[in-house]
Amino acid sequence: MTIKVVLGAQWGDEGKGKLTDILAPEAKLCARAAGGHNAGHSIVANGVSYSFHLLPSGLINPNCMNYIGSDVSFHVPSFFKELKTLDEKGLPNVYDRILVSERAHVNFDLHAAVDGLEEVELKDQGCSDIFDQELFETKLRRLAYGYKARYGDLLQYDVEEEIERFKGYRTELAKYAIDGLSFMHSAQTSGMNIIIEGANAVMLDLSMGSYPYVTSSNTTISGIIAGLNLNPKNITETIGVVKAYTTRVGAGAFKTEDLGQYCHLNYHPALESTQTDHFRNRVGETLQEQGREWGTSTGRRRRCGWLDLVVVKHGHMINYYTALNLTKLDVLDSFETIKIAIAYKDKNTGQNQELDSYPADHNVLDTAEVVYHEMPGWQKPTTSARTFYDLPKAARDYVQYIEDFVGVKIKWIGTGPDREDMITRA
Repeated sequence: MTIKVVLGAQWGDEGKGKLTDILAPEAKLCARAAGGHNAGHSIVANGVSYSFHLLPSGLINPNCMNYIGSDVSFHVPSFFKELKTLDEKGLPNVYDRILVSERAHVNFDLHAAVDGLEEVELKDQGCSDIFDQELFETKLRRLAYGYKARYGDLLQYDVEEEIERFKGYRTELAKYAIDGLSFMHSAQTSGMNIIIEGANAVMLDLSMGSYPYVTSSNTTISGIIAGLNLNPKNITETIGVVKAYTTRVGAGAFKTEDLGQYCHLNYHPALESTQTDHFRNRVGETLQEQGREWGTSTGRRRRCGWLDLVVVKHGHMINYYTALNLTKLDVLDSFETIKIAIAYKDKNTGQNQELDSYPADHNVLDTAEVVYHEMPGWQKPTTSARTFYDLPKAARDYVQYIEDFVGVKIKWIGTGPDREDMITRA
């Protein structure tokens, strides 16, 4: 039996789904522990692009069962809509290869209506409550009444319309809702190979992330164990997925974000389509355009900057990665010089000392100075590389530097959007 956990090592959007897809053929079960339908990722397989939001990406593998765990924010309309889309794209038997914990937190349209008025998502009941019509109506009406009393006419929501819609969902949803505790215990004791697909990332963890700009759940290894009832002793590999640079969505400190400085992109014929007219552009804008950094779900553009190893090492101290997957290395192909954040210096003390770790105090974080290590770029395309030694020497040096700094082996290297664009190292 193997249990491999795939976790985001930055602020999300690192490309976790692609690695999950690659590992899924050796697994009989792919499970999600947290997150919801408002995030997503794309996977290109056999020339077809698939978007995943609420569903585990193990559905691409026709031999893999998939499971949504108890700490997932479960939006019922999105569940059925996404299944229908995957079925129409030709994925086999998707309706027969997905199960949902009856303890999963149901996310109503009411929450979406309120979310625009306050930045909190309340999950008042689980899937099991849906099957009790009287209890369901009582709870939802009470929740809606409380919000209406607070927000008045600002809240645009019809509780009776949602109650009516759930009458139609109830029978269909019953096919998928199961006792997740018993199911996961059986999967582990029977020796089933399992892939766990983490949602969000370590820096969005409620307790260990860049609070208060975080999610309402634990997105680290502790949340995975709780959300899927895992025996920690059964976990065989914990994989941190790291983008070759850094991105984040929304507000909050981002020490390596770079929209002000210009970078120099030397001309190379094979990279012509990625270069600007004058071969000069702001670093953040260049990473955003070449990395196609906008959300699968929202189309919202991500903030971009250099790789921050202070963040990655922070995640390692929490998740204890046994391996890393470095993604989107090809986005750096055209840079003449590449910078990596390796430390923060506390400017408040007046002694210019390096901090021991990622600070929780925003007064320290906001004023901290970033210490960078600079490396030469490789200025050659990496997308065609299929082995580590197919990469240019400078690209291999970049990978090696990250490994040495974090102290974890980079086992997979992503060099493009397709499934085949992934180097696996022994």
